[in-house]
Amino acid sequence: KDHMLQRAIKITRQSPDLGEYDPLTQADSDESEDDLVLNLQKNGGVKNGKSPLGEVPEPDSDAEIAEAAKPHLSEVTTEGYPSEPLGGLEQKAASSLVSYVRTSVFLLTLGISMILVLLCAFLIPCPPRDLHSTWSRHLGSQGGGDLSPLELADVNGDGLRDVLLSFVMSRNGSAVGVSRPAANLVCLSGMNGSTLWSSLLPEEARDITCLELMPGSLAETICLVTGTHKMLSAFNATSGKAIWTLNPNYLSNGTLAAPVVVLPDLDEDGVRDLVVLAIGELQPDLCFLLVSGRTGNPVGRPVKYNIVGVGNLIGPQVYITTNGAVYILFGFGNIQAVALRDIFVQAQNRDSSPPSLQIEEPEWEKRRSINLSELIDVYSDGVELLQMVKAPDSNCSNLLITTRQSLVLLRGQNLTPYWALRLQGLRSQPTPGYFTDDQTLDFLLQIQDGVGMKKMMVVDGDSGSVVWSYRAPCHMKETPATSAVTSDQKSVFLFWAEGLSAASPNSDIILGTEPPSLHHLYLLHPAFPSILLDLANTTGTVTASEVGINDLWKDAFYVTRTTGPSSEGHPAALVVSKLSLRWALMEGQMAQLQESTPKIGRGELRRFLSRIKFVEAPYEVSGCRNIVPLEGLGQILPIPALSLESRQNGELSRVLCIKTVVLDQHCFLWMPSDHEEMILSCF
Repeated sequence: KDHMLQRAIKITRQSPDLGEYDPLTQADSDESEDDLVLNLQKNGGVKNGKSPLGEVPEPDSDAEIAEAAKPHLSEVTTEGYPSEPLGGLEQKAASSLVSYVRTSVFLLTLGISMILVLLCAFLIPCPPRDLHSTWSRHLGSQGGGDLSPLELADVNGDGLRDVLLSFVMSRNGSAVGVSRPAANLVCLSGMNGSTLWSSLLPEEARDITCLELMPGSLAETICLVTGTHKMLSAFNATSGKAIWTLNPNYLSNGTLAAPVVVLPDLDEDGVRDLVVLAIGELQPDLCFLLVSGRTGNPVGRPVKYNIVGVGNLIGPQVYITTNGAVYILFGFGNIQAVALRDIFVQAQNRDSSPPSLQIEEPEWEKRRSINLSELIDVYSDGVELLQMVKAPDSNCSNLLITTRQSLVLLRGQNLTPYWALRLQGLRSQPTPGYFTDDQTLDFLLQIQDGVGMKKMMVVDGDSGSVVWSYRAPCHMKETPATSAVTSDQKSVFLFWAEGLSAASPNSDIILGTEPPSLHHLYLLHPAFPSILLDLANTTGTVTASEVGINDLWKDAFYVTRTTGPSSEGHPAALVVSKLSLRWALMEGQMAQLQESTPKIGRGELRRFLSRIKFVEAPYEVSGCRNIVPLEGLGQILPIPALSLESRQNGELSRVLCIKTVVLDQHCFLWMPSDHEEMILSCF
């Protein structure tokens, strides 16, 4: 007890808040030392082992240290209320409840999200991926035929272009009173080559063209099939059923000489119309027939022209000038033009024409013959081929003319020569593409250069000079060449030749290392002009090829129509193949044409090729638009003065137009009040 008394006195001195100490009461108390220490802590004498002055009391002995370290499981005040540790338990319980609620909400949200993801994965179909996009389809034996029409169009709405072709069936049935063998029009799936539909044709097809004849996004795709005799039919691209067929009696005095040509809407029924060129038994007797795109009936009577010429039939093709005037180009070994207005007036046997056909092009009109005939002389010097190519920095097109001795580029605006390149042996159509860096279309040419040899060359579209050339063995006649545009406005060129061996630095002759029956598909990229990529090979004869673009995957695919080797008494087999170019680029073999500095490694080439993406090419144009204008072309707006708004550098300005001419649903010509020339605007 003395020891306890001394300790109490000591604690009292350190904690004046305890009040006055009574030694007798404390001596007689039955409380233990622990209760006393507890009361002192409760009254504020010692808190957390520290005095109010911040001094830590020193223990008197090891026994005190051990006693202070013991936990107290039950501490109750004299009033019977729970002490502070019980309140802490309530706080812990509340905290546990909040954590439980948060965890439950999180798990519930996670579960709902997973269910939604699974539903989307199963209910929303993924877009079809072409994977390798490589397939080959054997269509059996074709019973002859000199033409190989091939067309690409998306007929089933899956975003991938499908393949349409026509071939002559076996001639066994032609012996039974049938003058011409029947043909088959087939549509193959672009995904796997399966047959989507097929239709019988009364004669061999000359051309297949798929397009939308009606303006608007909901218009259905129509496939126009032109025969070699008198057949002209329109098929529904989705079902393969014939919509209409031109009555052959309207062509009683002739046969179809060329594929059908699409025109603006002439009869104002909301559908673009057509024109066909028929030829009689005598060459000078040419006949134009306007046909309704909706019904297939003639729009007026046939219009005849007597022309004299020697050579291939040129056209017909449609050209639209910057002013909106529409001309038809055609000829025999030469190029002549006739205004669509003149054809329409004679077909309808009246003096007036719709406002859309009343527009004239002064630079073209002054080229009329001296006797003011309806024919306009465009070019007359042994013309073999005519094609329209996009002009640089313009919505218009130029005329690329292939003659027996030269290649000539005419300006479409005034028909003056842009440049001319003298060469001989060019029989196939030049392939347009971007080889140089000036954003002007260049041309890949294939020239016969001796027996079993051909020379490929790239001509600069701006100057007409040769920027790349190479000789290679090739026994395949008139092998088709194509090109595809990449996202950096370059083009890859594809052509066929026999196997190439290493070139001698001092020799321009390349000898094949394989038999002539095996031909390879080579790819030329402007970034590596000293390298050709060997993508594929075949033992058959490639008669037609087309390149399509898969916009979803930025890929291009190459479709070929090939006839296999034929033996006596057995017709040749027909094979249609599809090849993904991006996949083929990574799998192709490199053929080094000549040593380059620095030397190009296989790894560097593969890294470059893996980044290539393909886009649509604006090669085919018809005058001053990428597409044939739709309904309302050349229509003069009834409003004499039209106010247009334009925004330049963030500022809105208003321009008063005194004349406006509609070209199509995207472009129009307009003349500001302070100008004397028409301005072409597109949106």
